[in-house]
Amino acid sequence: MRLSIVTAFLLAVPFAVVAQSPTPLPTHAAAAQPPGAVRTLAELTSADDPAWPLVQQWVAAAASAEILPVDKARADETLTQLQVTLHATMGAVAYHTGGILIDHGWLRILGSGSDRMTRSIPSWNNGKAPLDATGRPMFVLVADDVLGGLFAIDGGALGTHPGNVFYFAPDTLQWQDLSIGYTEFLAWALTPRLDRFYRDSRWPGWQDEVGGISGDSALLVYPFLSAEGPAIAQRSRKVVPLAQLYRLDLDIVKQLGQ
Repeated sequence: MRLSIVTAFLLAVPFAVVAQSPTPLPTHAAAAQPPGAVRTLAELTSADDPAWPLVQQWVAAAASAEILPVDKARADETLTQLQVTLHATMGAVAYHTGGILIDHGWLRILGSGSDRMTRSIPSWNNGKAPLDATGRPMFVLVADDVLGGLFAIDGGALGTHPGNVFYFAPDTLQWQDLSIGYTEFLAWALTPRLDRFYRDSRWPGWQDEVGGISGDSALLVYPFLSAEGPAIAQRSRKVVPLAQLYRLDLDIVKQLGQ
């Protein structure tokens, strides 16, 4: 079996945090794998201390969070591609969810894909990250928001702390180090702190507008959020495929030479 570039990254970077740990830790099972070795689905799903019960607790306690239905075949394929065990929080999310919609769908956590958000972690990352000298991708996208903001685990391309989650802000068009790992990021996203993070990016009635948008789409705001102009409530907003907004932001960044 040939490793995907996402799999190569996940085996190389210590981001897959043990759910019960408050700080990022290496995934020891992944670190112990010989180069090029691929674990079977049975090995990946045989964790003694799975993270899923803790994730379920966080989701149940959240004010607005929905676990998208999971398709067994998709889940099996996704976990096998990622090569992350169910002991890791990301493995639990990838295997047990089609994704998680948070805060009326404002934030989308990638899983194995579903009808309402067809993107899985491997499929969405395909061809997006630059590769290092060994052919490994230098970041992995794990979540995004309805304005096109991106959350990624760094593998060396975004900063000096591989394993940290970074946020690509659509108003600055720059990556910001959140100084937390994936598990801490997910726990944070399911608390009221998420609302404070986006406080200046919302408008009256945003819940109804955002709630009807597919997990594969986003809002194109004009004038662009990176340009000076009125508050977002006074700017036009149009639903477009997220992939289209992703390419647009990349083009703007290239034009600005960032």
